[in-house]
Amino acid sequence: MATSKRGAGGRGKRLFSVVTSKNGVPIRLTDERWAHIIEEHGELAGLRQEVLQTVAEPHRIVEGKDGELLATRELESGKWLVVVYRELGDDGFVITAFSTRRLHAFEKRKQVWP
Repeated sequence: MATSKRGAGGRGKRLFSVVTSKNGVPIRLTDERWAHIIEEHGELAGLRQEVLQTVAEPHRIVEGKDGELLATRELESGKWLVVVYRELGDDGFVITAFSTRRLHAFEKRKQVWP
């Protein structure tokens, strides 16, 4: 389950959401990063909770090329959500997210979960 952090005194604009990865690491998705993701991948507008859920409850996690992790989860039949994130000790953050129908492109990567 994702939690949200707000500005001073619990009021104001939400600053970021946090979800726990399969490794037990809190992963942040900031409002700024979310705005960047939906600017580049407009099809994800309205899917912020699904992005967070993909980190918390992925179908599979594979290694990226530079130490990042890629969590995948099926959005609909044949269409997958991919969330790229990084874990740094006891902290982490979402880098980007996108949808794809080409999940086979990730089959050559090292699977780290399950």
